[in-house]
Amino acid sequence: MPTAKVLSATVVGLTGVLVEVEVDVGPGLPQCTIVGLPDAAVRESRDRVRAAIRNCKVAFPRTRVTVNLAPADLKKEGPAFDLPIAAAIMLAHGRVEFEREDGEPDTSVAVVPMADRTLFVGELALDGALRPVVGILSIALAAKRLGITTIILPEANAPEAAAVAGLRLLPAAHLAQIIPHLLGQEQLRVYERREAVHVEDPYELQHNDLAYVHGLASAKRALAVAAAGGHNLLFVGPPGTGKSLLAKAIPTILPPLTEEEALEVTMAHSVVGLAPMRGGLLRERPFRAPHHSASDIAIIGGGQVPKPGEISLAHHGVLFLDEFPEFKRPVLEALRQPLEDGAVTVSRAAGSVTFPARFMLVAAQNPCPCGYWRDSQRQCVCAPSQVLRYQQKISGPMLDRIDLVVDVPRQSSEVLLTEPHEAPSSAVRAEVIAARDRQRARGVALGIATLNARLSASELRTASALDDDAKQVLLKAADRYHLSSRATLRTLRVARTIADLAAAPAIATTHITEALTYRPKEQVAA
Repeated sequence: MPTAKVLSATVVGLTGVLVEVEVDVGPGLPQCTIVGLPDAAVRESRDRVRAAIRNCKVAFPRTRVTVNLAPADLKKEGPAFDLPIAAAIMLAHGRVEFEREDGEPDTSVAVVPMADRTLFVGELALDGALRPVVGILSIALAAKRLGITTIILPEANAPEAAAVAGLRLLPAAHLAQIIPHLLGQEQLRVYERREAVHVEDPYELQHNDLAYVHGLASAKRALAVAAAGGHNLLFVGPPGTGKSLLAKAIPTILPPLTEEEALEVTMAHSVVGLAPMRGGLLRERPFRAPHHSASDIAIIGGGQVPKPGEISLAHHGVLFLDEFPEFKRPVLEALRQPLEDGAVTVSRAAGSVTFPARFMLVAAQNPCPCGYWRDSQRQCVCAPSQVLRYQQKISGPMLDRIDLVVDVPRQSSEVLLTEPHEAPSSAVRAEVIAARDRQRARGVALGIATLNARLSASELRTASALDDDAKQVLLKAADRYHLSSRATLRTLRVARTIADLAAAPAIATTHITEALTYRPKEQVAA
């Protein structure tokens, strides 16, 4: 048969999209042309495919070969189309002609038509070896959604694709293993799913355990409140007081990802090639800490072909911005909308893509350029105008979206050198998990969000029973310190989390008072 069609897929944003690879083998001068809006990597497939087929001792068709990637108006990128193009060429030719060592024809075997519900994906090396591709989880999910039953893919991608149940996976390490399958001589072996074994890094867990953070009881308490409710947090203090150390301890007190969350997080990491090498789903909440020189595209996402940025890689986890004021102003202002909506839409001329971005923002900064403004032991050398200019790098609207602002003061040498007797991360994590379980149970019962930081204004009213005294305290504080509507609601969300940590059904005055202490000091200064 002069034409053939096999199924493949590409990834747009985080969504897998079906692509039909059509090949026509017709009369004309020997050449291979790829059409269908391919990028440079796809156009180069013709050379990789030709070399891979010939290095499997198979003759490449000595006629005109035209490859079409449909739909033709969808941009195709990446080397994942190598394998489907190679398979479609052999199917279109109708026969596989094996060559001798001298390049002369040896035998010719007719190929067997493939089932319509088989999808091919994989990159080919010049010797025919199959290399893994990015975004295989999104492709597997798309295959299942579209009723495709079988995927032929590189061996290295099989553990990740196996996270999607209901698919028949046929992994291969080399094109030479797939050729007998096309000929009907020897079927590829079905991948046997294994339960993924999650191995934690004991060194990292011990190194970042809260038990080794001396003193700083108020900062640790704020850390627990932020982790329990998913609230945004800012540490402010002189250099070397433990701000970054506290932030790096957050993964040790956060609960593991749920199955649904793990799927979403792994999908985002898979698209950019950061999925776990051992396969399976990511189980620990991501902790992303980009450098302050990162661009807005690196943080938010985008590019000529939109890819997720750091805020999407931190989805259901933590985005830590150290040296907060040193980030470019456009980068910080671009965070405002994702912090409210939990998603970011990247629009380009070719279309728009929406990435998930429901993360917990944790930031750390010095109070001034030299770092010692209001320090108890060292004198600040900054002029008042410098201090003001430095603090104004964080805009009011951005600061309004941070739920907890905590001072991290300098500790005495005596405290630092004593043997620590602090609560370990495991104990704090148990409290955080218990508080989140209360939120989840309440959310399911009332039909609202299951995490306090995500409660809308109406849901907050439903979930937050305030006694009269607590209500009066909040109203007076809002008037006295000129809290915005957003700041008032965020204070109420934090108070709800504090009540959940205390297993209190209603918000009391003590919960409101503690929540108010976490507002930016210029808003609640005494």
